[in-house]
Amino acid sequence: MEYDGILLGMGNPLLDISAVVDQDFWNKYEIEPNNAILAEDKHLPMYDEMAAKPTVEYIAGGATQNSIRVAQWILQFPGATSYMGSVGKDKFGEEMKKNAQDAGVNVHYYEDETAPTGTCAVCVLDGERSLIANLSAASCYKVDQLKRPENWTLVEKAKFYYIAGFFLTVSPESIQLVAEHAAANNKIFSMNLSAPFICEFFRDPQEKALPYMDFVFGYETEARTFSKVHGWETDNVEEIALKISQWPKASGTHKRITVITQGAGPVVVAEDGKVKLFPVIPLPKEKLVDANGTGDAFVGGFLSQLVQEKPIAECVRAGCYASNIIFQRSGCTYPEKPDFA
Repeated sequence: MEYDGILLGMGNPLLDISAVVDQDFWNKYEIEPNNAILAEDKHLPMYDEMAAKPTVEYIAGGATQNSIRVAQWILQFPGATSYMGSVGKDKFGEEMKKNAQDAGVNVHYYEDETAPTGTCAVCVLDGERSLIANLSAASCYKVDQLKRPENWTLVEKAKFYYIAGFFLTVSPESIQLVAEHAAANNKIFSMNLSAPFICEFFRDPQEKALPYMDFVFGYETEARTFSKVHGWETDNVEEIALKISQWPKASGTHKRITVITQGAGPVVVAEDGKVKLFPVIPLPKEKLVDANGTGDAFVGGFLSQLVQEKPIAECVRAGCYASNIIFQRSGCTYPEKPDFA
């Protein structure tokens, strides 16, 4: 099977800037432990300050990019995955491009000259983390960039697509274009519910894309929000997954499969009017390092087997393997080689 460019992701690229800082730094920027917020003006100088620290680490982040990197890591076929999104024309954009390319992903960033690369500061003090995200250039992607020949070639080459719901806040037109291409060419299109606020406040573009989705991923929290928004009057994740799988489709070529994770609870998979539960790999509390990126990693693991046309059970097993690995590390990072058999 030809794997070159088989999987394409599109989303909001953020460069995670992780560094150990001191209490004075936390006080200066009014940082709270184990928190995650969007940056305010007072936080903006912190990114350059962290970049100057000797302990700084750069990790290509953003939900879709995390999933694509993990899929590439497990696949181990150079250039099997591609990714598109918007960055600034700056050192952080260059750093992220290098990071993603080193991971084997074929990145096609649009370089916006008006805004800096989106970043997420990961501030570490005494083992505790606090996240401050500045979306910036990530929100500048437009459908015109997607239509450029060098980018549309990646769309035509791919057979599988994955886009996190967060991209609905940036370019629903781009999502729709890829979704319609996938349906017209019997390819596999997948998205993620991503967050409760996406289901609540971006309901219209989400509903417009949903008929094209062959796979819908999500976490139990946003699945319940989706149910509430649509007046289904159920909090039962299995019922919700089933209802999502039965939502009308734009193309009858592929059935829709819904995959909902529940943390330490079993993975819920709904297809063909039935629900299956798959247990996750148990992990002792002392091995839990960082939950950040574990949901993204699950999707990446799942997709790594899906593009190889493996059974759904095997896709779930790879997803659980990937999230288990990322749980035990700082950020969405992984060892040099996977040991997934």
